[in-house]
Amino acid sequence: MPLVTSGVFPVFNIEFKIGTKGRASTELEMLIIKDMETFQIAIDTNVEEWTPMETEGWTRRLATGKGFAITLNGKRHVGDPGNDYVANTAWKSGLDCSSKAEIVFPDGSKLVFDCIVSVSAPNGGDSTAVSALECELMSDGKPVYTPATGE
Repeated sequence: MPLVTSGVFPVFNIEFKIGTKGRASTELEMLIIKDMETFQIAIDTNVEEWTPMETEGWTRRLATGKGFAITLNGKRHVGDPGNDYVANTAWKSGLDCSSKAEIVFPDGSKLVFDCIVSVSAPNGGDSTAVSALECELMSDGKPVYTPATGE
């Protein structure tokens, strides 16, 4: 993947991996999920609000917590280790849905995090379509973000 140091870039330049052995995954077991078509990051921020007398009615705020989810939508690709791992978590619960994930952004920055794999569609679609695979990788604890070199 070419390093993007300025300007816009296509979404396919974002590299993401899932730990195919859950939380115990080694670097070699961090694999892409083949045939994903869309990738979306949503960040939630918990905000505490208060209005002390000295602010004359103006609200104060403090971010007190964060969480995020990565939504992936694509095709079910039987035989791909990343795709198979995600699809198979649809039928599991508890710690069997826990894994780790890694995202490398086009500027070279990296996000590594523990996650819960929440599959919403392990198969399905129109009779003439390719079968779907849809999931969310939901953060579980504080991620490790490494900025791009030079920041």
